[in-house]
Amino acid sequence: MPGFTKQAIKRSFMKLLNERPVSQITVKDIVEDCGINRNSFYYHYQDLPSMVEEIIIEETNEIIRRHPTVDSLEEGLDVAVSFALKNKRAALHLYHSSNRDLFEQHLRRICQYVVDTYISTAFADAPIGAEDKRVIIQYYKWCCFGAIMDFLSGGMKDDIQAVFYRMGQLKKGMLEEMIRRSIAENEQKNK
Repeated sequence: MPGFTKQAIKRSFMKLLNERPVSQITVKDIVEDCGINRNSFYYHYQDLPSMVEEIIIEETNEIIRRHPTVDSLEEGLDVAVSFALKNKRAALHLYHSSNRDLFEQHLRRICQYVVDTYISTAFADAPIGAEDKRVIIQYYKWCCFGAIMDFLSGGMKDDIQAVFYRMGQLKKGMLEEMIRRSIAENEQKNK
């Protein structure tokens, strides 16, 4: 029964978050929505911020779990923005809340994961140096994170998936060229 109650609390919070900002949601609102008493809420959570943190961490872990492979950087960007697209109002409410730093931290984690997963898989056999690989992953993580943050700051009005697709078309071959240059420089050093 406790697991069911905890899930009901999270569902109620997400329902309310899709209706209004975090700052306008109270424990009273949540318990009334899911039909439990306040003590049940506090049995599971210390306070609202701890519940929000758990939800963000769980969603991040679930996104990563559902995507053990990433076939392209564009797919990676789609994965990273998936929660926001499914929960537009909730994502914007989190973005504009005091929980924004936590939201950003886990968005960076997702961006790191999808970029690292794609590059590590697609270029597994490429003899690229560890430092160059780290720099390339960092660069593409910044691109992914920056694109999503810009999308959020603009109120999620753009068709971000179309932008990702077009960006992929325009930069086609750039990653491969970066890796080719890294390999060539490493070979030069080893001569």
